[in-house]
Amino acid sequence: MSKSLPFSIYLLALGIFSLISCELQVLGMMPQLSASLSLSVSEVGYLVSFYAGAMALVGPVLTLCLSGRPPKQALLILYSLFLLAQGVAIMVQDYWLLVVTRIIIGAAAGAFFGITVGRVGELVPEAQKMRAIAVLLAGIMLGTILGLPMASLSAEYLGWRTGFFLVWLCGLMAALLSVRFLPSLPSQPPLPLKEELKAFASARLWAIYATSFCIIGTTYAAFSYFVPILSELAGFSSQTITLLLFGYGLSMLLGNHLVSRFCGRNDLTLQALGLLLQALFLLLLAQGSEYPLLAAVAVLGIGFSGVSMNPAMVSRLMQLPQGSRALVNTVHTSVITLGVMGGSFISGYALARGANLYAPIWIAMLIALLGLLSLGLPRLLSASSRVEVPCAEIK
Repeated sequence: MSKSLPFSIYLLALGIFSLISCELQVLGMMPQLSASLSLSVSEVGYLVSFYAGAMALVGPVLTLCLSGRPPKQALLILYSLFLLAQGVAIMVQDYWLLVVTRIIIGAAAGAFFGITVGRVGELVPEAQKMRAIAVLLAGIMLGTILGLPMASLSAEYLGWRTGFFLVWLCGLMAALLSVRFLPSLPSQPPLPLKEELKAFASARLWAIYATSFCIIGTTYAAFSYFVPILSELAGFSSQTITLLLFGYGLSMLLGNHLVSRFCGRNDLTLQALGLLLQALFLLLLAQGSEYPLLAAVAVLGIGFSGVSMNPAMVSRLMQLPQGSRALVNTVHTSVITLGVMGGSFISGYALARGANLYAPIWIAMLIALLGLLSLGLPRLLSASSRVEVPCAEIK
């Protein structure tokens, strides 16, 4: 019987849940935010873009600024930034001040995730490392599955400021519990900037980043437009679409659990299988969208085989000598965030240019095929990359 994970792992997952819920909450509050602050729907949507952009671009800089500090101290600083910015956002009346708070929280989220994933292995035995990372990644998925509908319900019945307050309260609880229960790990001596940047002089690292970008870009190129695809092409009602999206989230959690059980020796195989399944389920959605049952199966399949590849993505990165560095992990988070933005943007651009709702599906399929090609890059660029190391051997 496997030993249970320490409470601190679930505590870190709660922190990630709070930050991800904060990222997506505005999508569930669009009507209320628009009416309260006299904003257009696109201006509210840009709040997610500002958050994601800060996470991708400012997060690594913030990680560098915190390098050399003990992880617990660094995470408490990031919690403080989150609580301060989210607290201001609750009371804000000006759109651009709200944008500033989103940038601060996005940067804190990027650094938080990078530091957490980079040092989580020191909280558990080696054999439990990927299981612990899977729990952290589940915090992201629960932030998507629960955070968005919770934000929508709270905004509808209690007002958007109450929704912001509930996320702030969740973050406060995680921060206070961290003060008491998060172990104090020793700080790592800060590396000179030149040494930090040397970690990125690796073709294999960039091949791993490319695959991660494609896996997430594939998912979000289609997922961003699931609602109009399912309503206009498949003819589902709004209530049925809500149930399907909830099922999508559950299948994503199931996939995350299974991938975390088999990653290590099988990272490349798992990623190849995930991308192949993505392409097949996207093809099913494109060809069977007029048949509700086939469309529903495709949606659940995309959830099962897409973002659920996160444990294999992280495990593959961890096998590199520099894979446990906070900055390397923060940049990996940035690449994943850019995958979300890139996939959504390309599909949105195609629709804006007059393409029909099948375009996001075909674009997602193309990105999946590019992801499959990226899996072969290490073999072309470095003979040493042919060796895969199991999670238990990661030092």
